[in-house]
Amino acid sequence: MDVRYSPDPVRFCRMTTQEVRDSFLVESLFKPDLIEMIYVDVDRVIVGSAVPMQKPLSLTSADELRADYFCQRRELGILNIGGSGSVTVDDQTYPMANRDCLYVGRGSKEIGFVSDDASSPAKYYLLSYPAHADYPTSHVQIEQATPVQLGSVEASNKRTIYKCIHPDGVKSCQLVMGFTELEPGCVWNTMPPHTHERRMEVYFYFGMSADDRVFHYMGKPDETRHISVADGQAVISPSWSIHSGVGTGAYTFCWGMGGENQAFGDMDHLTIADIK
Repeated sequence: MDVRYSPDPVRFCRMTTQEVRDSFLVESLFKPDLIEMIYVDVDRVIVGSAVPMQKPLSLTSADELRADYFCQRRELGILNIGGSGSVTVDDQTYPMANRDCLYVGRGSKEIGFVSDDASSPAKYYLLSYPAHADYPTSHVQIEQATPVQLGSVEASNKRTIYKCIHPDGVKSCQLVMGFTELEPGCVWNTMPPHTHERRMEVYFYFGMSADDRVFHYMGKPDETRHISVADGQAVISPSWSIHSGVGTGAYTFCWGMGGENQAFGDMDHLTIADIK
């Protein structure tokens, strides 16, 4: 498991492009027949992926966790962005179609991943936070996710937010997770941006062509930088940072948060004029 220590906003202002990428961009996800995990000191989030092709994959603990099994003190969100497959949690198997989500509660001991077809494998995006309470493992099919439509074509940001793990739906200890899909011709997300000092967030971008990029903006509102993000990559966003992006074409991104509270609307809103 790779371990990262996040720089503070003072050091961030002096960082080179490569230093920003090395600290906040997750590039190494979705390798065939591997589980990739990155442990970040910000709210102790773990970002990862599992791509079972020729063999099933099992999620186990790591030395960094000092735990008998991965979810001994953690909860886990799983989003499938690939072909159909299934996830087994202890004795229960959950079929996972494209864009299905699964919440795995604290105390779940055995977690396994398979694909239905190795030529079109499932691609599981993983997001995990520490948990101090138990909530039941729950499957969220795309049809069950709570959709919210926002934006407009005129503003190039018409999009649908799908809430999967949240207080009014599948409940968790601290994880809040879902994804946002932009309509063709729309490229902006979360603009005007916001911060939320009470939660950190991870943006995972997918549904892009190999040649497209999203330019993700981060930093304090008056001291921003951008990261060029390719398909299947994620950006770690500390609580002090804005998180917004614009793409060279339409895309989808998974957002996941953990921290002080789960209130989706608890944001410190900014105007476009505030951004420098």
